[in-house]
Amino acid sequence: MAISLRRKEGPSKFEQASDGSMTLIEHVRELRNRLFWAAIGIVVGLIVGFIVSKQAFHLLSGPYCDLPSSWTRNATTNELQCTFLTLGATDQLVLRLKIALWIGLILGAPVWLYQLWAFIAPGLHRHERRWAYVFVAIAAPLFAGGAVLAYFVVGHSLAFIMEAGVIGSPTQLEVTSYIGFITSMILIFGVAFEFPLVLLMLNFTGVVSARRLLSWWRVMVFLSFAFAALATPDPGPFGMTLLAACMSLLYFIAVGVAFLYDKRKGRGKEIYADLDDDEVSPLEEERVPVGVSDRVDGPTPVEAPEPVTRPLPLETRYDDMT
Repeated sequence: MAISLRRKEGPSKFEQASDGSMTLIEHVRELRNRLFWAAIGIVVGLIVGFIVSKQAFHLLSGPYCDLPSSWTRNATTNELQCTFLTLGATDQLVLRLKIALWIGLILGAPVWLYQLWAFIAPGLHRHERRWAYVFVAIAAPLFAGGAVLAYFVVGHSLAFIMEAGVIGSPTQLEVTSYIGFITSMILIFGVAFEFPLVLLMLNFTGVVSARRLLSWWRVMVFLSFAFAALATPDPGPFGMTLLAACMSLLYFIAVGVAFLYDKRKGRGKEIYADLDDDEVSPLEEERVPVGVSDRVDGPTPVEAPEPVTRPLPLETRYDDMT
């Protein structure tokens, strides 16, 4: 008789969380472990980001350094260099730490996104997890596309913004304000490019149809321009118009994908799809004659309750022992 020395493995954490056999304390312990590994990933990314923060700063300062007024001669080497204004003694170090944190969040995204997904996924159905994979795979390129467009917008609109001011000519900028401006533009453009995913999510879940989404095109175009005018820190017309135009284009692309999905699922071919809400139903009226109903007997009388005996006095209910 062969004896197996293999240890029988129990259900995994994913299976326990899916079938509901995991206790509340086990859920809290798993959340603690997930947060720990997510923090480790961000810290490792922060260290790498601190090392490459100077290269990242030079990349972000590219639109500013393209302006002729940003270059001054070094008093020591007499060479031209792109210079910023600094107002505080710790501004440069704090700015480097901020850039390192942004890079750490980006580099550590595979780790902390996986930990977040591993904690949420057991509570989802299989088709919901499948759609989540699709949306995450689309969201990353869309955000990257918005970030690249924001960098392009800053490079073309910065000269106009500075020349259109009261001074009338480009001047040197304060370093923390400039980095805050360009990072805000990148973040807003990246988030705005996720707008079609919301529309597709509403369509795939059956909340709205593609025909209904297309009927909102005037409102969507107006909201795109309103969002671009209010959200972008760039007061120039170039950045706001380009962002609104891209959001409108992404909206129509999302509507086209929704039409393909509705056609694949056979939506819009229901029995009452071509009927107006006020139109009479084409179903034939079936008239059934009403005859005499069966006889209903009278209710059975309920017997009177028996009288309840009067309870004994309290002192006579128990004996000496109780």
